[in-house]
Parts: sequence; structure tokens; C-alpha cells
Amino acid sequence: MTRLAYLGPRGTFSEEAALRYDPEAQHLPLPSISAVAAAVAAGMADMGVVPIENSLEGSVPETLDVLVHESDLLVRSELVLPIEHHLLVPPGVEASQVKVIFSHPQALAQCRRFIERCFPKAEVVAALSTAAAVEEAMARQDAAAIGNRRAAQLYGAQVLAESIQDRRPNLTRFVVLAREDHPPTGRDKTSLAFAFATEDRPGLLVGALTEFSSRGINLSKIESRPTGDKLGTYIFLVDVDGHRQEPLLAEALEAVRRQCSFFRILGSYPKWQP
Repeated sequence: MTRLAYLGPRGTFSEEAALRYDPEAQHLPLPSISAVAAAVAAGMADMGVVPIENSLEGSVPETLDVLVHESDLLVRSELVLPIEHHLLVPPGVEASQVKVIFSHPQALAQCRRFIERCFPKAEVVAALSTAAAVEEAMARQDAAAIGNRRAAQLYGAQVLAESIQDRRPNLTRFVVLAREDHPPTGRDKTSLAFAFATEDRPGLLVGALTEFSSRGINLSKIESRPTGDKLGTYIFLVDVDGHRQEPLLAEALEAVRRQCSFFRILGSYPKWQP
């Protein structure tokens, strides 16, 4: 049986993604994204499901740091879930009693307007996950948490307000981490990260990206993150169409590699099909 780790505890959106990806797997809840990656790297789990990007708040930094800096794991698959956030409280607690709101930082950010309008004086406290937030809130009579309906059912919470995210649709992309990426399917994408030497000069990024455009390879995403070495130096994260084993893309990737001081393929995997 496949051992599938995810950002726990039970009741997180990551658990929902893990259940959709492989409902028959042995599901292993872990306390952080780094812990999920470590479990897969050590062989305690075969694969791990973690969030990587939200349509409202952008990329999840911890997942990017794990992929780029902290492990040799690869992305094997991706899936996209619609996210519905609810305000959950212990049974009987009313809105006037809520003095503190717990949730994961991404969920708090995605519900910022609701919190500012309806609970402007409430203390906002970050938790390791939305489910952990519900668990914390249930131990108090002056607290609420932002989470999903499954967490409400698991921890006996009451839904005080529904669908409180700032905008709809609110979508989160999850990736499945493994020690190997996915074989070619004919409808794939490849994620990579690269950086240039510290000596900056005009045209470096254009030169790298031209390796894809000149071969008719579509680039579907690009973003940058600080390298962590020095102010003003960045790693570029790119998604392109195709599998790294396809000759044309392999040629482009090798050409980019030759231009970079840091280069890492994060995985080739099937594109998400709704």
C-alpha cells in the first residue's frame, strides 16, 4: 500500500488533496511541509502532498524552499482544489464572544477582508495548519478558527460563517513530492529553478528564456525568490510545457543550464486536468 504523507493534522486542505489523489493510500499526517518532505526523503513515506500556490496569495514559500534548497525530491504530480474557508467556533459561541482568530497564515491572508470588516478588534494568531487552528480554538470560549467543513466535523466545531474567503474562485495548487518524477504522458509540464552568477549584466534572463521561445516551447509561469545568499540576488522558478525527456525540451534545458551558476529541474509531471 502506498504511504502518502500530507500537511496535517486530519482536517486540513492538504488531507483533502491527499484523499483525492489516492483515497486507497495509507495517509500519514505530519506537522509541517518540511516534515512531509523529510518523511519522503527518508523513505518513511512513498510520496507527500503539500500546497505550492494559491490563486489569491501566490506561492507557498516553505514548499518552494524545500524544493529548491532543502531536498532532492521531485514533483511527481499536481492537483488543484477549490478552497472554501469557514469561520468555526466551539458549539454555542457567538460572534460577540470571539476575541482571537486562529488559522494558517495563508488562510488568514485569504480571508483578510472578512476579518477586518467583521472582527476588527480580534487578535489574529497563526497556526501550523487550518486543522491545528480548529483544535486550538475548540479549547477556548473566546476563539474562532478558519478551516473547512471536514475540520468542523472532526473536531466538533460549529460553522459561524460560510465561504469567508475574499474572492471566488479561491484555488490552491498542490504538488505530490516523490523521489522520482513522472514518466512522460504526452501532456506534461516541467518545473525548474535557476540562478545566475553574482555578476549581473543586461540580458541574462532574456537569454535563458529565449532558449525556450526559440524552440517554440511555451513558458506558463515565471517568478523569482531571493537566493538567501545576498541582497539583490534571485532564483527564478519557471514552468514550461513538455517533459524533460522530450528531445527539444532536453536541448533547451541543457542550454539554460550552461548559462547558470545554479540549475535544478524540480520535476516533470502531468498537467492538471479538471
